[in-house]
Amino acid sequence: MNGDTDVVTFDLVLRAHDSVLGAGDDVRTGPVSVAVQDGRIARLGPFDADWDATEFVELEPDEVLIPGGVDTHVHVNEPGRTDWEGFTTATRAALSGGTTSIIDMPLNSLPSTVTVDALRTKQDAAAGQCYVDVGFWGGAIPGNLDDLEKLDSAGVFGFKCFLVDSGVPEFPPLSTAELNTYLARTAELGALLIVHAEDGDELAKAPVAHGPHYTDFTASRPDASEVTAIRTVIEAVRATGGRAHILHLSSAAALPEIRAARAEGLPITVETCPHYLTFAAETIRDGSTAHKCCPPIRSEANRDALWEALADGTIDIVVSDHSPCTVDLKLIESGDLGAAWGGVASVQLALGAVWTEAQRRGFTLADVVRWMSTSPAALMGLTGKGAIEVGRDADLVAWAPSQAFTVHAAELQHKNKLTAYEGVSLSGVARRVWLRGVPATIERPDGQFLIRGER
Repeated sequence: MNGDTDVVTFDLVLRAHDSVLGAGDDVRTGPVSVAVQDGRIARLGPFDADWDATEFVELEPDEVLIPGGVDTHVHVNEPGRTDWEGFTTATRAALSGGTTSIIDMPLNSLPSTVTVDALRTKQDAAAGQCYVDVGFWGGAIPGNLDDLEKLDSAGVFGFKCFLVDSGVPEFPPLSTAELNTYLARTAELGALLIVHAEDGDELAKAPVAHGPHYTDFTASRPDASEVTAIRTVIEAVRATGGRAHILHLSSAAALPEIRAARAEGLPITVETCPHYLTFAAETIRDGSTAHKCCPPIRSEANRDALWEALADGTIDIVVSDHSPCTVDLKLIESGDLGAAWGGVASVQLALGAVWTEAQRRGFTLADVVRWMSTSPAALMGLTGKGAIEVGRDADLVAWAPSQAFTVHAAELQHKNKLTAYEGVSLSGVARRVWLRGVPATIERPDGQFLIRGER
């Protein structure tokens, strides 16, 4: 706690009967008072700290004060495919679920964020619509190597590439040779390259997905596709010294190679997603296109291994990979898992879904905060986000961990009312949220664009 005793009238003092404070080796829980001044956390003290403030708020006894979530993998799709999702609806959904910062993916919008002009177009589209703070990834596609430095200077958080068909023609994949070239360039810039790691040759050898059978769909995206692609990334990192981040890890079969690369000291980080930690292939009904995503949701044993990798630190962060589309593209009537668009809409449910399964497995709320707030902020260099510490932004959530609810897609804030979580019972509700010390509601946008984090 900060022992400063100077007399100050703070803008806000929040008192919580329980909280998750700090970061790294300094994480602690328990009662707290948090003083906020000019949007930042100015002081931490005991629950009954004798401070002056313009406003006092005391959380309910069943609420825990936690930092807002930091979701570094969200497909907003605006402009160009705004009927799929938009900044208003995506950021309202994030806010409703306790996420206060998102970073938008460079593809599925038109134009893709692969030039500075496209980034400005994206920022103009977002202006005045954001209910949480928003940052942007740049894209790495064949032919835009010379745009990377300009995008980096313009403030993107790094660059996303695919090693396999992305599903949209304007965002083609990099070859293995191009991956090495682009990693060498991002290494020069000190930037992060984030990789959709599936291997096209392995997918070409697999049976083609068609029809409603979920087992046929998983067979079309085998573990080998992830293992081979991740091996390619590891080799490229070793050759270039560039930093790489593996997106949406689905296959536990890749964990041994990741662990070996990390033991070697290679700068590789890894994320997984709530749907891989919540669902298992054995329980997904045939024709449930809401569960289709690439790479796919795999077996129950695979899910258990992903949780073990979170526990031992092999997987660094958990992000939503919120990737919605219009309902018609999900082909609900035919249930054709081969032809339906892939992606799980979940930004509003991410914290609750992970907390629900985490507590069942014996993890704590502090673990979830680390995976979904503190570590993503650290990976992005967002030193003002992701933890309740003096000097950080007062992005705070009154989280009710024991409040249960059943998911009904029609009640969610994202644009197209379809989700894999329909009918699922979850625990954990963001009852109140403060963004930079100001109560945040879905009635008015109050988010800002994030400046690039510190590296």
